[in-house]
Amino acid sequence: MKLLKLSFVLALSLLFATEVMAQDKQFGYVGAKGCKTCHNTKKQGRQYKIWLKTKHAQAYKTLASEEAKAIAKKKGIEDPQKADECLQCHVTGHGVDAKLLGKKYSIEEGVSCESCHGPGSVYKKKKTMIAISKGEIDPASVGLVIPDEKTCKKCHNEKSPTYKEFDFDKYYEKIKHEKPKKS
Repeated sequence: MKLLKLSFVLALSLLFATEVMAQDKQFGYVGAKGCKTCHNTKKQGRQYKIWLKTKHAQAYKTLASEEAKAIAKKKGIEDPQKADECLQCHVTGHGVDAKLLGKKYSIEEGVSCESCHGPGSVYKKKKTMIAISKGEIDPASVGLVIPDEKTCKKCHNEKSPTYKEFDFDKYYEKIKHEKPKKS
């Protein structure tokens, strides 16, 4: 009986430790080109191609526009493409430790996949994605975020100098890129 109790306590401790480790793990950013490998096929839904056509893909470049420069100047910002207060919403992974930025990561990608779905260094593997879709792995345990309205409102809020009322359902229609259902 003591052995059974000890085994149970050990199993619970291991489960708790694994959960804590998953929460503390720092996931790395692979960049949109890292996601493109799998998410650019017809079978997957061509998410990469859809993203390229969105304003998110142009978010960093937008900061070089005359309009952005004028807004920045009013706020006392010399260069919006270098200012933290602009980059935090116009660039994926801005402000993270440089060690977490992979070889394919590029600031020029603007607001890419990992801004909404979380850093992909662990979940990018096909085997992991299959396990997630089968319900064998908790997406959060490998860094995958299932975005919702709250995710969007981290940037689409009153702090933005160009803020317009944010209608999640309306804007989701402009960026949606779901995986096609199997027939």
